[in-house]
Amino acid sequence: MSLKWTDTLEIAIELSEIHTDVDPQYIRFTDLHAWICALEEFDDDPQRSNEQILEAVQMAWIEEMD
Repeated sequence: MSLKWTDTLEIAIELSEIHTDVDPQYIRFTDLHAWICALEEFDDDPQRSNEQILEAVQMAWIEEMD
């Protein structure tokens, strides 16, 4: 399965499993972008991301932690 920027929930789940010691409320978008692009299953153009997408991933990650 390949992940695209539109797969915000799936990306959030992957990140929460990898970065167990991170509180997503305090993550910088530059770090979040880098971590998403580094995911093994991520297969999209890194330049297609924007603040709205990164915020959606962050919010999904916060929801995953609850």
